[in-house]
Amino acid sequence: MATLQIEKLTKTFPAHSKGGRPVRAIQDISFAMSGQVFVSLVGPSGCGKSTLLNIVSGVDSPSTGTVTVTQDGKKARLGYVFQDSRLLPWRTVMQNMLYVSDLPEEEARSNASKYLEMVGLGHAHEMFPGQLSGGMQQRVGIARAFSVSPDLLLMDEPFSHLDAITARSLREELQVMWNATKKTVLFVTHDVMEAVQLSNRIITLAHGGTVFDDTTVELPFPRKASDPEFAAQQAELLGRFETMELERTAAKG
Repeated sequence: MATLQIEKLTKTFPAHSKGGRPVRAIQDISFAMSGQVFVSLVGPSGCGKSTLLNIVSGVDSPSTGTVTVTQDGKKARLGYVFQDSRLLPWRTVMQNMLYVSDLPEEEARSNASKYLEMVGLGHAHEMFPGQLSGGMQQRVGIARAFSVSPDLLLMDEPFSHLDAITARSLREELQVMWNATKKTVLFVTHDVMEAVQLSNRIITLAHGGTVFDDTTVELPFPRKASDPEFAAQQAELLGRFETMELERTAAKG
């Protein structure tokens, strides 16, 4: 489990064309998270969710501000689950799992097998990605990210390309894996229902890359979308979204 500390983070991209204006994706964001927490970042398209995740992962760098990710005072180990599985098509499932591991091979195989079993793919070690459905490929991607034993797991809309039934099944499996592994998770989604089902904290970003709201979700796990308490929490969050949009419209007017 890791500690993530973000302080006064700003990211500005250069103008796309000569004479154009720079684009500010993130504006003065500060928050911290630590321990076994599942934090979702939600917000409208273009509000800086994925940019923030890229900065935390080290793929991108901030314009100003700081990001630190530590585990027991040392640099934390990160795992990343992308919007698509990013499996190497010429390698088997097990070979894809081992490719990202720095453990001794026997230990790496044992670890990989454990997480493949957890996502229901214990039978697929020698299969190639092309032999798997999209949902199965994403299961491998999730198992692979857990298998590197990350202190902080970053997830960037991992279910957005899947059909509704497959996505629902994977959300249920992810709840089980998170509860079993006690990981610190930062999860990006545009889906309010998904955020409520998975998270114990939801940070809402507004247009312009600012924090609009920071909400604690205290519903017990596992969570089902059909539960009345779940529906009430989802409605409350949607109401805050509507308030955010109304404030934006009023500011423009």
